[in-house]
Amino acid sequence: MRLKKNDKVMVISGKEKGKVGKILKIFSDKDRVIVEKVNYIKRHTRPGGKVSKGGIIEKEASLHISNVMPICGKCTDPVRVGTQQQPDGKTVRICKKCGEILENK
Repeated sequence: MRLKKNDKVMVISGKEKGKVGKILKIFSDKDRVIVEKVNYIKRHTRPGGKVSKGGIIEKEASLHISNVMPICGKCTDPVRVGTQQQPDGKTVRICKKCGEILENK
């Protein structure tokens, strides 16, 4: 998995194409991610239990991981991600376009 929580990503296909957001949650077993303020759905809920008030609630739905690409801070474009071994033995994610190290911000 080359994406991490809090990565800034762009949606590259589907009805939400071109939108940018931060990854809120990753479901690695299903290869899906939830991106902040992207792919809103409406849920009709009844009052009671955990939800004290019923009604229509809008929330983000998951997207398939292949439909998002991380955005490089230096290039400001969606990029492919590679890995590189540092001299201290640590493996880091890098931008394949410019070689910049991708960090969570």
